[in-house]
Amino acid sequence: MDSKTLNVLEYPKILERLAGFCDFSASMALARSLEPTDSFDLAISRIAETTEARKLLSIQDVTIGASHDIRPAADLAARSGVLDPHALLDIKSTLIACRELKKTFDKKEGEFPRLALIVEGLPDSHGIVDAITRVLSERGEVLDSASVKLADIRRNLRIAHDRLMSRLQKYVTDSKTVPMLQDSIITQRDGRYVIPLRAEFKGKIKAIVHDSSASGATLFIEPLPIVEANNTIRELQLAERDEERRILAEVSSIVGAHAVEIKYGVENLAVLDLAFAKAKYAEELHASEPFLHNAESGKQRAEGGKQKAEQQSSIKLIQARHPLLDPETVVPIDVDPREGTRAIVITGPNTGGKTVSLKTVGLLVVMAQSGLHISAQSGSELPFFKSVYADIGDEQSIEQSLSTFSGHITNIIRILKVMDHRSLVIFDELGSGTDPQEGAAIARAILTHLLETGAVTLVATHYPELKTFAHSTEGVVNASLEFDIKTLRPTYKLTIGLPGRSNALAIAQKLGLPQPIIESARAEINPLDLRADKLLDDIRKERNRTSREREKLEKARAKLEAQTRELEGRLEKIEDERRDTIAKARAEGELEVAVLKRNIDSLKSQLKKASQPLTAIKAIEAKMEKMEEKVDAPVERRRTTDDGPSSIVNRQWSLGERVTVSTLNAEGVVTALGESDAEVQIGTIRVRAKMSDLVKRGGESNVQKAEGRRLETDGGRQKAAPSSTVRGPSSTSPGMEVDLRGLMSEDALDKMERYLEQAYLAGLPFVRIIHGKGTGRLRQAVREALKGHAYVKAFEEGASTEGGEGVTVARLNAG
Repeated sequence: MDSKTLNVLEYPKILERLAGFCDFSASMALARSLEPTDSFDLAISRIAETTEARKLLSIQDVTIGASHDIRPAADLAARSGVLDPHALLDIKSTLIACRELKKTFDKKEGEFPRLALIVEGLPDSHGIVDAITRVLSERGEVLDSASVKLADIRRNLRIAHDRLMSRLQKYVTDSKTVPMLQDSIITQRDGRYVIPLRAEFKGKIKAIVHDSSASGATLFIEPLPIVEANNTIRELQLAERDEERRILAEVSSIVGAHAVEIKYGVENLAVLDLAFAKAKYAEELHASEPFLHNAESGKQRAEGGKQKAEQQSSIKLIQARHPLLDPETVVPIDVDPREGTRAIVITGPNTGGKTVSLKTVGLLVVMAQSGLHISAQSGSELPFFKSVYADIGDEQSIEQSLSTFSGHITNIIRILKVMDHRSLVIFDELGSGTDPQEGAAIARAILTHLLETGAVTLVATHYPELKTFAHSTEGVVNASLEFDIKTLRPTYKLTIGLPGRSNALAIAQKLGLPQPIIESARAEINPLDLRADKLLDDIRKERNRTSREREKLEKARAKLEAQTRELEGRLEKIEDERRDTIAKARAEGELEVAVLKRNIDSLKSQLKKASQPLTAIKAIEAKMEKMEEKVDAPVERRRTTDDGPSSIVNRQWSLGERVTVSTLNAEGVVTALGESDAEVQIGTIRVRAKMSDLVKRGGESNVQKAEGRRLETDGGRQKAAPSSTVRGPSSTSPGMEVDLRGLMSEDALDKMERYLEQAYLAGLPFVRIIHGKGTGRLRQAVREALKGHAYVKAFEEGASTEGGEGVTVARLNAG
């Protein structure tokens, strides 16, 4: 790409902002050197990387960690150099970051294929991290444990140091020497331990003088008796230094052996960090992924590595914003000319936004071909250009001179020599700076040449001749920036399809120019031009009205879609509730069948013991089979007649009444009434029971009462023989659940044992044992006790609606 054009478009400022999102120096350098590519495939790949990175960062906080540019250190190690501790720690932290990134992408290769491919190029640690950790602390100090020799040297050094300090301490505390000392301290000079002697006592202590104070009043001496001790410490310090260097050289050699892989990995790490930086910058800009289409192969979009082709080759920018302007105040523009447009001629007032509009389009094209998302609404499309050229002059005063015109023409000549049909060419104030008639002619001729070449062109101008040219030439379209006559300020809104109006007379009148002068000036203007201006004004007003209506319709459509989504959500919720209700009804039906089976088995057992025939049970079994069929069938609302006991039953119960479910021997509260059944809350469980199975507290069921009344009216023909009455389980039900929470294991197991015995005798088919979640010890003890229990057939964890792992459901053996 043309470097002068990139500077004119302020692209380096974009790169500087991008570099601010990078986490280490290598990726910052990549960001600052990022240039738009002239390869369509590479541009698509870059955009796909940014899209993947943006998607990843939206669902997971991924960074490159505490990475550094360790390539210079790797180079030094490869040349047998010895790395200092801080360089080795940088290598360690970088390799750890690479290792963590590889773990992150292990399971995301299919979701983020392009980023995963970059991560594959990150270096492995090859034991380098462990080697550095073994010899260096987090502060960069060589550890005593780095080698046996180093540990011995440091131990001897501590011993020698303690001995030396002990001998020097005698000098600073001895009453004979204290008066001769400037201070009672021990200090160092040139790596040797000394004491401060007053100059007038020189020679009183046999010693070696190492230094003196600035005033000469103090001499720093090393007493002769401790010279050998100081020598010993110095020798040990040198030995320590040499051993540390040997250890660092050993670790450095491991780094050097993998220097090539490390340098290549750092380059890939920089590419990955740049992708993350592009994603973060896109989020800051509220940018969107651009559609790129190649004029030679149709339109393609980088989306998940897949390319989608369509036939279209024009610029389409929706709500485009200049990325360097404040997003809160910048006015977005729409650049969406009709298909086949090759040139756009923009007219409008000075400082009205023409130059910003040109730079916005040029900059977004350059950003897209650099792999950046663009500051425009989703759905924006851009052709792929092999090159972009711009001649934009920011000098817009009336004092433009010939030298300014010459500068522009020189730049235009350079551009015309190198551009082709695959180029985007941007000219600001084309032909300005010279005689208007000649300038307009030159501008028209240049624009004609660009159209013949096939380049896409954007031109900003004040010349009315170019408005006419754009209106009458195929492939060229007018555009204008609006101006508010009331406030005398530009609106910065770009309108495609309409040329700009001068507004000079209206502005002059608004500012107070005398009306006779205004009328005189209007008389000098061609009436056709005045009518054209009036027509343009009417068209603009109509378009603005249409635009407002379209906005209203869009808001109404958005509101309708929101209401539709809300209704769909409600319907889905209702459907979920319906399914839950059906599932609950089926579960309650299964419970009723299980209870009936248990009672029938119990009755059979009792009849056998009493040597009674089983014919009395067969009718009940037939009813039970019908009930099983109904459980499997769709849930339907059952209807009953007002004849027989059921009508009596329906009229006997009321909501909130406490009853006993005879088939369960369990007491509860009526919570809902159907035509032939009722819902009863038993503890935390709700069950569905027939009206005939309900018994008032302390009394018989309604059906039993009704049957009793019927028998009494039979004139004594039927009598209930107590000896032949078949009775169900006679033990009182302990309820469907037992709560063991808060008890010690032994107490809980005793309580559970008593409860299971009562439940078994009461003929309950299953029970719920509530032990809570907690540490799991009580749950484990309960389930161990249930294994092989005499009363328990099987047990399982409670459903999520029953308390999940905090509850165990035990199914009991038949009595």
